[in-house]
Amino acid sequence: MLIGGFLFFFGGVFYIITGAIYYAVSREPVGTTALILTAGLAELIAFFLLFTQNRLGYQPEDNSEANQNEAPADYGFFSPHSWWPMIVAAGTAITFLGLVFAVWIFLLGIGLVLFSVWGWLFEYWKFERVEPIRH
Repeated sequence: MLIGGFLFFFGGVFYIITGAIYYAVSREPVGTTALILTAGLAELIAFFLLFTQNRLGYQPEDNSEANQNEAPADYGFFSPHSWWPMIVAAGTAITFLGLVFAVWIFLLGIGLVLFSVWGWLFEYWKFERVEPIRH
C-alpha cells in the first residue's frame, strides 16, 4: 500500500505540473481542467492508500524480502460461476446507451441493473424462513 500510495501521489504531482505547462502553452481551459481534475483524483487515491497504510501498519507487500506465505490467507468469498456480474454490466451498458438515445432505453437499463444487483446480492440466500408448500 505504501508504494502504491506514493505512486499515486507522484502521479498527481506530475498531472499538476503537466496541467500548468499545458495551460501556459495553450491557454485552453478544458484540457487544463481535465489534467487538474485527474491530479485531484490521483491525490484522493494516494491519500486513501497512505492513510490506510498508517492505520493498518506493516503490510507484507511493502517488504521486498517478504514471502508469499506472509500474506493473509482469506480474501473473502468468490463466486466463480455467477452470471450476475455480466448481467449487471449489460444493464449498465444499456443504461448509458439510454442516456444517449432514448428515455425508454434508459428506464429499461435501470430496471435491468436493479434486478441484476438484487439477484447478485441474494444469489446464495436460501429463504430459510419460508414454509414449504405441502400437498
